[in-house]
Amino acid sequence: MTTGTLPVPPEKPSSRITFRRILLGSPLATNEMPQQTVGKLVGLAVFASDALSSTAYATDEILFVLAVAGTAFFSLSIPISLAIAALLLVLTISYRQTIFAYPNGGGAYIVARDNLGELAGQTAGAALLTDYILTVSVSVASGVAQIASAFPTLWPWRVELSVGLILAMMLVNLRGTRESGKIFAVPTYFFLILMLVMLAMGFFQVLSGRLPTVSGVQSEVTGGAGLTLFLLLRAFASGSVAVTGTEAISNGIQAFSEPKSRNAAATMAWMSTLLGVMFVGTTILAYRAHALPAETETIISQLARTIYGPGPLHVLTLAATTIILVMAANTSFADFPRLAALHAADGFLPRQLTYKGSRLVFSWGIVFLAFISSLLVVLFRARVTALIPLYAIGVFLSFTMSQLGMVVRWTKIGRLRPEEVLETKASRLHYNPQWRRKRAVNAVGAVVTCVVMLVQAVTKFIAGAWIVVILIPAMVWTFFRIHHHYQMVRRFLSIEGTKHLGGPMPIIHIVLISGVHAAALRQINFVQSLGVKWSAVYVAIDEDRAADVRHKWDQFFPHEQLTILPSPFRDLVGPVRQYVEQLRTAHPDAYIHVVVSQILMDHYLEQALHQNATVIFKLALQHIRQVVVTDVAYPLHLSGLPVLPTAPPGQPAES
Repeated sequence: MTTGTLPVPPEKPSSRITFRRILLGSPLATNEMPQQTVGKLVGLAVFASDALSSTAYATDEILFVLAVAGTAFFSLSIPISLAIAALLLVLTISYRQTIFAYPNGGGAYIVARDNLGELAGQTAGAALLTDYILTVSVSVASGVAQIASAFPTLWPWRVELSVGLILAMMLVNLRGTRESGKIFAVPTYFFLILMLVMLAMGFFQVLSGRLPTVSGVQSEVTGGAGLTLFLLLRAFASGSVAVTGTEAISNGIQAFSEPKSRNAAATMAWMSTLLGVMFVGTTILAYRAHALPAETETIISQLARTIYGPGPLHVLTLAATTIILVMAANTSFADFPRLAALHAADGFLPRQLTYKGSRLVFSWGIVFLAFISSLLVVLFRARVTALIPLYAIGVFLSFTMSQLGMVVRWTKIGRLRPEEVLETKASRLHYNPQWRRKRAVNAVGAVVTCVVMLVQAVTKFIAGAWIVVILIPAMVWTFFRIHHHYQMVRRFLSIEGTKHLGGPMPIIHIVLISGVHAAALRQINFVQSLGVKWSAVYVAIDEDRAADVRHKWDQFFPHEQLTILPSPFRDLVGPVRQYVEQLRTAHPDAYIHVVVSQILMDHYLEQALHQNATVIFKLALQHIRQVVVTDVAYPLHLSGLPVLPTAPPGQPAES
């Protein structure tokens, strides 16, 4: 006997224009996946918007902390920004190594799992997922706050505006990575051009001695507390938000066109270069122009107003900054679904997150991210000051885990002989003569990112960071509970060691009718087509109705058995379940086959007018061992003729 697969012609998507197609676009076939990848230019817009947007507030964060010691110490903002730029360089080198070592993506999650174990991997993944959620909430709330500052009448609507923007970004991302990248590339490059032009003009004015001093701003922080080592560390940690988002490209390698790793690495190099130039340049100009940290006006706004003077260029710079803050959320929409899909594929999150929708993106992950980030916006009333303490701790935890993982990886490589190859779960290790230097880079990165994480956790703990400190372990515990469930299911479903079930078992066929009508005729026609012995069952809620059913049954099926189950408490399910359990007790070695009927209407509203008891029967009987429920659908097109013969005269059909 041979087995084979019948050739199936490729399914052609319907050309019918629907609301879904207008909203999301035409469905894409699986073999179109290579055409949905992005190049370096679009990839920079998709994966770098989070990192690039941090230049809009990173310098402010440093100055807010230094202002506690006094404005005389603002000069320290320049060496602090250079130290953060050095950290950015370390992270860039490390993640470029990660891109080539793990070309399938996954970033910190895969690196930590592959080198430090499952617990470390899930911890890194939970930290990143948390940070992606907070990135959406913080970025969108911050962007809306910028808009509301320019138009105060919008301030009472900031929650609704934030949720609306999140939903809009969700819809755009559901259209696919390539299409969303093209849409979001324009505002990203608009911001880059305006920022670089402003910095160029600012440094030209510095070199020519014509840079004005910022006016019309007063510091909102009272100085004089004195400079301490902890304050310096706190300023460094606060400014380190500039490097959040640098891991995004290493998570989304598979979104790039071939050669994937090379394009992703090149994009990361460009992103880090632009980020470093804009961040350090902004900090230097802020010091030279004597900018002051203030809630009422950002450093970027002060610099643009001072360099350009009040006018269109100042307004355009503010508009571009607002847009890039909102756009930062797009990095999360690109990376969160991919990372969640990796967790789900490993059995630590629901399997639904691995599902790719009609546009070849992880639809469930995108929708879940939009839902949970919108929920945070609503709970915290879109207040950036309430959300920001939760931000960045998770990403620095993932940085630390990734760096430690790479340290372990280089140590393993150093123990290999030149011709030796070591297979791990996610990569292959080859001897590298430069392993000591590469390990040193990762070790420095691990120490620095760990210090930043600890300082942020301590300084922001009371302000709300305690939520993240509790949330990440809770998420890891949940991941392992989900994994345990899937492992248990796998063991129960495994056929290894299972004894052969033996020969065929007897089957008792029951046709559960709701009356004698056309839908019941289809049930009976189905069971008669099986060529088996069967009997019908009816639940008597009303005695007069039961008598009418008995009369019609004897008229149409005088030679077939009908069992009427009394139901004095008007319960449909209870008597049927009891009857089936009695049959199971009387025939323990038999299958009980229950045939039910479901009338199907053309529209959901029409369907809601019926009992739809079939679903209830399925739920009630599905847990009884060796009980099989078959649903015989009866489509009823009210605008035309019934599909099967007309029902006998009498009561209307019920379902």
